[in-house]
Amino acid sequence: MKELFGSQAVKDDETVEQLAVEQAQHADSATQFSVGIDLGTTHCVLSYADLTNIDDEEFSPQVMAIPQLTSPGSVEDKFQLPSFLYQAHPAELAEDSTALPWIAKPDYLVGEIARNLGSKTPIRLVASAKSWLCHAGVDCKAPILPAEASDEVERVSPFQATTAYLQHLCDAWQSQFPDAPLDQQDVVITVPASFDPAARELTVESARAVGLGQAILLEEPQAALYSWIEKSHGDWRKHAEVGDIILVIDVGGGTTDLSLIAVTQQQGNLELTRVAVGDHILLGGDNMDLALAYTVKAKLEQDGKRLEPWQIQALTHSCRDAKEKIFTNSEVDNIPLVVASRGSSLIGGTLRSELTREEVNRVLVEGFLPKAAVSDRPVSRPRTGLRTAGLPYAQDAGITRHLAAFLTKQQGATDELKDIHLPEQASFLHPTAVLFNGGVLKADALADRLMEVLNSWLSAEQAPEARLLEGADLDLAVARGAAYYGYVRKGKGVRIKGGTAASYYVGIESAMPAVPGMAPEIQALCIAPFGMEEGTQQELPDDEFGLVIGEPVRFRFFASNTRREDKVGTRLDYWTDEELDELDEIEITLPEEGRRPGEVVPVHLCAAVTEVGTLELQAVSQKDQGRWKIEFDVRAGE
Repeated sequence: MKELFGSQAVKDDETVEQLAVEQAQHADSATQFSVGIDLGTTHCVLSYADLTNIDDEEFSPQVMAIPQLTSPGSVEDKFQLPSFLYQAHPAELAEDSTALPWIAKPDYLVGEIARNLGSKTPIRLVASAKSWLCHAGVDCKAPILPAEASDEVERVSPFQATTAYLQHLCDAWQSQFPDAPLDQQDVVITVPASFDPAARELTVESARAVGLGQAILLEEPQAALYSWIEKSHGDWRKHAEVGDIILVIDVGGGTTDLSLIAVTQQQGNLELTRVAVGDHILLGGDNMDLALAYTVKAKLEQDGKRLEPWQIQALTHSCRDAKEKIFTNSEVDNIPLVVASRGSSLIGGTLRSELTREEVNRVLVEGFLPKAAVSDRPVSRPRTGLRTAGLPYAQDAGITRHLAAFLTKQQGATDELKDIHLPEQASFLHPTAVLFNGGVLKADALADRLMEVLNSWLSAEQAPEARLLEGADLDLAVARGAAYYGYVRKGKGVRIKGGTAASYYVGIESAMPAVPGMAPEIQALCIAPFGMEEGTQQELPDDEFGLVIGEPVRFRFFASNTRREDKVGTRLDYWTDEELDELDEIEITLPEEGRRPGEVVPVHLCAAVTEVGTLELQAVSQKDQGRWKIEFDVRAGE
């Protein structure tokens, strides 16, 4: 445990920023590079910049070409490492066909070769490990992937897969920069803004597993904005002005992430403050590819041809490639598709179809970005009692409806900012600028529809149309922005004020007498308010609780991305489902450490946001200052 809890709480923003700068400036003298790692759902990217003798005009992060297997025996350099892991059959590959420049036989096949082999044998392909890290109700360190694999396929945990991607990036770096060990550089790893404390902690633990104990976390939408600022070479102030509300829409392979960043001023200087973060929405390119696959499946079934589940998985990968070709080449109107069969005659058993531009536009543009009203809300259906194992994808595929709900829910997000004034008749928060991120929005048809729908809402309330912030590289921006953040931590560039993306609460059970058929009442105690800065801590010495030692105990946690007025120590007796979301329940046995099992120790709580960007909670004994750390990296339902 760091000495963070033993130090005085850091309270003002200026002191927090100064502390970060001092820590960065006193880093190991061997530090030469700022390294940003985008640990994406479908791709990983590594960007870096030399920190020696640079200024705003010269700072320009580079994206590292990552050596990786593309097929057995073939290694190529690519700027993206696909976030896929393939569990090959023992007899599938020749002994010497998986060698990489730094190892003769890697523990896992990751990257382009994994995606290519997995498109043919999808039951052996591990995908979307990042989304599983934030999946409540599963043990992220248990071997559960591929989720639908047969018993003969060796499974890995989401944590193992994430670590394997990071290990490949570390090895690739070391191969290219042998004199600059990655564990001695400033490393920033990005996570979705909506990642919960447990998923953030797992990401940090994965970094530690590959030797990157010094790595810190940064939210992806902030990284995207940092990249836009960096690419403007100092001209960003000409495109942003006081009073702007920048909406960052990040639609990636597995998730849709929404954030709002306000432009204010302090002593005549422009400031950026992240004021709101949306829910963790499992909705993105993966859903789109699957929708296209089922569209083709329906055409085949009309011809009397039935597909098996494994064929649908293979078809999904083919539809992804076809979709990208249609969106990037205006001259292509249809792509032929071939679906393999397990029949004795390979050619005779092959199924053929095609994907057309009309189908892509109809299914993706109209299906995922419908012309919704700002009053529309995502459809929520009751879930069945029995469900197959899998990710909890969003029930409504309409990204525009999720956006409408987010902007309406965050209508009061800027109330405390003196430079932001929302019209009285506004029914939702009015963005003035939009920054896109994520590979999905490279398609003009999708990006144009999003802007069309958003601006129709603004026009209906007589508000100016939002302008699009141009120049973002949607595939590489997050990694480049993460590298720029390392530069910002040196006291240069412009810093986005953020802190925690939500207010966090712990459930406190009342000591009421037992009442038949009624559970004890629960209060929600605020332990970390919205925007609590990294490197700060808060103790609650006046709130005393009884902590059970040496026996299994459960902790209930809640989060809110709308309650900004709550301070540390605020107790809530009542809340609506829209105000607070319950996070994963944690069950742990606190060590006895000389105490009797079952002993109830009077304690007060101490919460901190670490420099790394994770939330920590400790129970502090009122008698002898003994401390118990309550871990966030345990999942419910284990």
